[in-house]
Amino acid sequence: MKRILFFVFIALMATSCVSLKKVKYLQDAENYSKGDKTEFPNSHTTDYRVQPGDNLYIDVKSLDTKTSNPFLANQTMGYQMSTEAGVYLNSYLVNDSGYVNFPVVGKVLVKGLTVNDVRDKLQRVVDEYFQFTTVTVKLVNFKISLLGEVVRPGTYQVYQNSINVFQALSMGGDLTNFANRKKVSVIRKTKDGSSIHTINLLKSDILTSDAYFLQPDDIVYVEPMNNKNFTFEAFPYAILFSTISTTLLILNFLK
Repeated sequence: MKRILFFVFIALMATSCVSLKKVKYLQDAENYSKGDKTEFPNSHTTDYRVQPGDNLYIDVKSLDTKTSNPFLANQTMGYQMSTEAGVYLNSYLVNDSGYVNFPVVGKVLVKGLTVNDVRDKLQRVVDEYFQFTTVTVKLVNFKISLLGEVVRPGTYQVYQNSINVFQALSMGGDLTNFANRKKVSVIRKTKDGSSIHTINLLKSDILTSDAYFLQPDDIVYVEPMNNKNFTFEAFPYAILFSTISTTLLILNFLK
């Protein structure tokens, strides 16, 4: 019986502990420490390009307040602009053809341009009508969703033009110990529907992946390990030793 309990204890230890090899990111990066490879070019590092269905917050500032008023999407109270809903309601929708309907100016093609390109283009257009103006453009609908084995899953607003998968996971408090880092799915909206990109966070080649830099409305789903049901967040040594000691006492009493 003692031998059986010993083997049971060893088996529990083996199945309940999560190996460091399963939770350490970019493990093969140590192979490049000698200088063989230190850079990982990614052709998708450019800023996100505006697509139909996007919402752009466009603000025109001028020394003359009467000059900038015609460019406001909606004449609302100033305090509403301090909320996310207020910014959304005062944004400009990019139609199916890739245009925004800008007051005074009319339709402006913005499809395929970065946010900075849209700002520069609108600045040139506004300068044709008024002087001493400053145009500000922000992407309103840049949100990502984190699902699965994430400490704090949910939908997060991104207040920058680009974000990579590691930055996104850090917003959710990182992955749990039971996350399958070898199989992380990035579900991305396309013009024909949706696409799924599977990435491995343990390998350095993720830095060159198409899914390394996220896009608006991306969903990051992290699968659990297959042995999650047999593991513990913190191994219950006290319960195990108590069970073993109780069993031994019972056996000695029976003898």
